[in-house]
Amino acid sequence: MQQVISVGVLVSTYNWPQALERIFLSILKQTRLPDELLIADDGSGEETRYLVDRYRNIFRFPVQHAWHEDKGFRKSVILNKAVKLARADYIIEIDGDIILHPKFIEDHLKQAQPGYFVQGSRAILSEDITKRLLHNQHARLHFLSAGIHNRFNAIRAPLFSFLIKTNALSPANTKACNLAFWRKDFLAVNGYNNLFRGWGLEDNEFAARLIHGGILKKRLKLAAICYHLHHECNSKAAFNKNKKRYVQTIHHRIVTCANGYLQV
Repeated sequence: MQQVISVGVLVSTYNWPQALERIFLSILKQTRLPDELLIADDGSGEETRYLVDRYRNIFRFPVQHAWHEDKGFRKSVILNKAVKLARADYIIEIDGDIILHPKFIEDHLKQAQPGYFVQGSRAILSEDITKRLLHNQHARLHFLSAGIHNRFNAIRAPLFSFLIKTNALSPANTKACNLAFWRKDFLAVNGYNNLFRGWGLEDNEFAARLIHGGILKKRLKLAAICYHLHHECNSKAAFNKNKKRYVQTIHHRIVTCANGYLQV
């Protein structure tokens, strides 16, 4: 493995400051702090801005807050804008509803390897435990906690991570809630595709272009543990349109999108 010079944590968020603060608290507990924090804010209100500004004075590393006006789900666009503010060599991307295990960043950096991006896992939390966590900042999580639906994903045993294999050439089941990549690889494929509006498959399409460009997928289990807070599902109205773009990327083996990082 190559030693990572610097690492940034990229968080996508939209109008859920309570969950975002829970993320910030879990970052403060990391055994390896990030070198920068990148907030990709898809049009949240003032409460989120106040929260980011407050924690900017708490964190001992730079905090960059990319924001644009709320014009519907434009996650790809705001992620590209946030990465434009990045300086780190390696980026770990999470969603704005993910609580990190204290060794989350440390585990990811041990798996960082040139020529690969890393897909981690998430343990999904029930509505009851989510409410408790949001109302009690001192509440703790571990793999035996009540209210974890897929408990295997909450087990941390990094010495056995090598036993979990995946298809390194398949972009399927890529989830940006726990995803790590080299910034130079992100730039090489022109980042996320801005044409993806509405929920669905923007992360799979991004992964497909990385793979087409020669960057392989590595699956990480039993390490880099994170917990997904319960929330209502996003609208799937745009899913079919997004799926057509994803299929086109696969069929034509597209590497660099025409409307991405360089176009924001």
